[in-house]
Amino acid sequence: MASQQHLEKMQLRQNYRNLWHTDLISTIHRHPLYCCFALWCGPCASYMLRKRALYGDMSRYTCCAGYMPCSGRCGESKCPEFCLCTEVFLCFGNSVASTRFLLQDEFNIQTTKCDNCIIGFMFCLQQIACIFSLVAMIVGSDEIQEASQILSCLADMVYCTVCACMQTQHKVEMDKRDGKFGPQPMAVPPVQQMSRIDQPVPPAAGYPPAAYGQPYPAQGYPPAAYPPPQYPPSGYSS
Repeated sequence: MASQQHLEKMQLRQNYRNLWHTDLISTIHRHPLYCCFALWCGPCASYMLRKRALYGDMSRYTCCAGYMPCSGRCGESKCPEFCLCTEVFLCFGNSVASTRFLLQDEFNIQTTKCDNCIIGFMFCLQQIACIFSLVAMIVGSDEIQEASQILSCLADMVYCTVCACMQTQHKVEMDKRDGKFGPQPMAVPPVQQMSRIDQPVPPAAGYPPAAYGQPYPAQGYPPAAYPPPQYPPSGYSS
């Protein structure tokens, strides 16, 4: 039942209309410092981003944002900071993905085809490296063993790089949410909007629509383009 709900939620994300403020490819040259920080200290970045995604209110915290079977069963309410610290170190990939799903569901953000290809390539490379490692163990060939080590190293490099870019993407999105790219920061949503699985319809997009032009006066009508005509007195004759 829970897996079916997760599948329906993943299908619902495909209909989201908003896009990430920065795609995965652009994060490296647009925000190189934070990308390097997320690369060399990924768990620390994941901890700070999840806490920031919850607007600093750790009473909202649930392990893996409610997307895993263990969510809500790890004693998060007693010590959420310790549970989050454990999550980002022991389940780093799930922590990054959970923060991503959290932001997508809150702001109706879809992942572009290019980003999906990058993430899919990362998963495929990991699977190929795992298969080569199993074949090398069974066959006992030195050439296959060396190839499996090269593939494993390459897969780890791609994994760390993609996770760093994803976390940079999350950071930029929350900068936008908090008003660093505009004059008005976002308000904290109510608690029920933070639930992801029990909502058949996603909440409204988090960003207010952009205003164009100058607002109309208080009475609701635009100002007159021309002054009203002046008529001569009724007793006047030409």
